[in-house]
Amino acid sequence: MAVEHTSEIKLVVGLDENRVPEELNWSAQDGGIENEEAKAMMLSVWDSKNRESLKIDLWTKDMPVDDMKIFFHQTLVTMADTFMKATQDDKMTATMKDFCDYFAEKLELK
Repeated sequence: MAVEHTSEIKLVVGLDENRVPEELNWSAQDGGIENEEAKAMMLSVWDSKNRESLKIDLWTKDMPVDDMKIFFHQTLVTMADTFMKATQDDKMTATMKDFCDYFAEKLELK
């Protein structure tokens, strides 16, 4: 099957003199997002040749720690949802969701 359409997701990172992120902005034209501000991001890509995950984790220096805890929790929940969609593994998804609940409880997010 030939590629009929491409879609671009753009990330722009503004760095200070020490190369620490000051600003994060992203655009996704197909999603109607244009130069939106973000305070943190996690990007994972699968390298099928080497069978390994590659990642970029960035956050601005003014990202509040309490917000980072919520961001992590929501990311973990989303990962469990994505795992279910990708694998249809009910048992492991339930285990992951249990951990998400435990994580939120320990961080007093709920």
